[in-house]
Amino acid sequence: MKNKNLKKKKPVLTYAVLILWTIICVFPLYWMFTFSLKENSEIFGENVLGLPKKWLWSNYADALKSGTLSTGSMMDSTIINGFKNSIIITVLTIAVTVICALMACYALTRMKWRGRETVNNIFMLGLTVPIHAALLPVFLMLKTLKMLNSYQALIIPYAAFALAMAIMIFGSFMVNIPEELEESACLDGCGTFGIFFRIILPLMRPAVSTVAIFTFLQAWNELMFAVIFNSESRFNTLPVAINTFFGSYTTKWGPIGAALVIATFPTLFVYSFISKKIQESLIAGAIKG
Repeated sequence: MKNKNLKKKKPVLTYAVLILWTIICVFPLYWMFTFSLKENSEIFGENVLGLPKKWLWSNYADALKSGTLSTGSMMDSTIINGFKNSIIITVLTIAVTVICALMACYALTRMKWRGRETVNNIFMLGLTVPIHAALLPVFLMLKTLKMLNSYQALIIPYAAFALAMAIMIFGSFMVNIPEELEESACLDGCGTFGIFFRIILPLMRPAVSTVAIFTFLQAWNELMFAVIFNSESRFNTLPVAINTFFGSYTTKWGPIGAALVIATFPTLFVYSFISKKIQESLIAGAIKG
């Protein structure tokens, strides 16, 4: 009888813990959404956690229209400009990172050449270097190359710092691909590039999804490089654009919350589409044989 009671209690406890964890994960999204629809008086004291007494959808309009040029067009606003720049920089960063990391990983895991372990160790050292620890050297290099105030001022550093993690993820996935597939393709007349693009690349799609989401999060949310390397407002990314909402004396927090919702939505959207691929990649990388 005791064993039966314990078996009945275990599912209840499991569901209770899972429900609690779900609430903890979802609550920040709920708070940010309700935050974006409130006035300052509700945010600071009157109604911190509850639903808005008055749903101020105008906060979203204020966020989208903020910082418009003399034309008054919403397309010239700070948020829209930052959104456009963030998309350009993030997409190009993901493309550069995936292409370079895949080719480097193939050379390091499949090709036999002297010094490949040393080169791999040098790449892995990149995991130990915080991205902002190299702020001054990167700034000086970009200044010397006259690349400040441009898209490449962010794309190149973002891709460079994402390479180590990308190579590690691709490597853990690629070692589980049977070498017999490459040998068969070689017998059928495929060269190195043919094997890479026709055999290896299609099998790496789950790992590519994982690297894409990690690189997306890094490039989409990064602020310090974006502030220092691009001082011209036309190259501002979304985090920099949101940062301009804070006033010296007074700040309307509702539009800031609306801008944060706008900035967060693409991350949730992207992850919802490729989450299964990420799970497949992590499981495949963890299981050998």
